[in-house]
Amino acid sequence: MTRMPIIALFAIAAALLGETQISNAQSSYSYAWCAILPGAGSGSGGAMSCYYTSWEQCKATMSGIGGLCVESPYTIRSQHSCRIVHW
Repeated sequence: MTRMPIIALFAIAAALLGETQISNAQSSYSYAWCAILPGAGSGSGGAMSCYYTSWEQCKATMSGIGGLCVESPYTIRSQHSCRIVHW
């Protein structure tokens, strides 16, 4: 009689795990704007972070730490020219 609750728990766990949905992972290819972070010390340029959906979002982040906001080189560019903003 002790096997019945264990089997029921396994059945519930299997049902719940079967219902999980797979989502698409986001990558730098999914975002239109990149931030070029300032380099350490007097170095010019650091890492590029392409995880911003808008220029305003990138600008807000860079306004506190400095750096550049540029259109992502990984996404398809629109007809207008590339915008670079230094903060």
